[in-house]
Amino acid sequence: MISGSPQLAIQAVVEEFVREELSQENAHIAGAVWNMLDAGGKRLRPQITMLAARACEPDVPEDAVLASYMELIHVATLIHDDVLDNSDVRRGRESTNHAFGNRFSVLAGDYLFSWVFKKVTQSYASPVPTILAAMLAEICNGEVKQLRAAGNASLPPENYYEIIGKKTAELFAACAECGAIAAALRAGAAPGQQARDAQTVRALRAFGRSFGMAFQIRDDILDYTSTESQLGKPAGSDLREKKMTLPLIFALQDDGGELRRAVSSLFAFEDAAAHEAAHAFDTVLELVRSGGAIRRAAATAASYAREAEAALHALPLTPEREELCRIASTFRQFSF
Repeated sequence: MISGSPQLAIQAVVEEFVREELSQENAHIAGAVWNMLDAGGKRLRPQITMLAARACEPDVPEDAVLASYMELIHVATLIHDDVLDNSDVRRGRESTNHAFGNRFSVLAGDYLFSWVFKKVTQSYASPVPTILAAMLAEICNGEVKQLRAAGNASLPPENYYEIIGKKTAELFAACAECGAIAAALRAGAAPGQQARDAQTVRALRAFGRSFGMAFQIRDDILDYTSTESQLGKPAGSDLREKKMTLPLIFALQDDGGELRRAVSSLFAFEDAAAHEAAHAFDTVLELVRSGGAIRRAAATAASYAREAEAALHALPLTPEREELCRIASTFRQFSF
């Protein structure tokens, strides 16, 4: 099992990988990536990759390289997200696009995706590269759907679940699945589609997807309930970007009319972050916070977290399985 503090161990692994591998091929891109990594983060994706591998094959050595690739894919998505959202801050630091400009940031994200996939196809047998390629397509699909849904105050919950399933949960599912498959291949399993059909692999993919859903819903809740210092970015960012997230969707379902009028007023501004939109923004924020929508959203996140834990019951009882359960269980606990 990962020794010491899991987050610190993963952080050390990823940072060493960037220094020794990525910086040798493109120091400029590595600098932008380092700016993101140095700002911190939970390193959940590489942690889940490594834990899934050991939960599947306890006797196979840890694959820190694959775990690092998964975190770098996540970093590339964050770089692109900040360009799309015109963000100035990420994790309490200057965002990559604000520090280096949009054009460089787009190219940095593109390069990072391409570099990771080049390395993966060189080092890992089927179906790992196929899973990651399909995952990236789903992430882009989810981002497009989210852009098209922006400002749609009638968006149903089902559309929201589809969006976060693609843009967030798919990466967590791929982390767990690819970690398990890579470990199974190193243990002597045959490559190809049959590697995906193993019961443990299917269970870990299901875990990753359900966990990813819980993760994104909680993240969307925190945008309404936390402060800028807690989030590492301005609170209410999703609302300013006219994103329809679950707290707002549920609040609109419960609304008697006042919230919908306030949302219409806010979304009528071309720039919902403009000073002139401040009153409408504050009104929407207060109405969402004061109703029961946030608790409904938290209950939905908790339900997905329980699904994630239940999926692990198909695995043998190991310390790694228990650690995955513990991580999922933290997403059942909310305090406001």
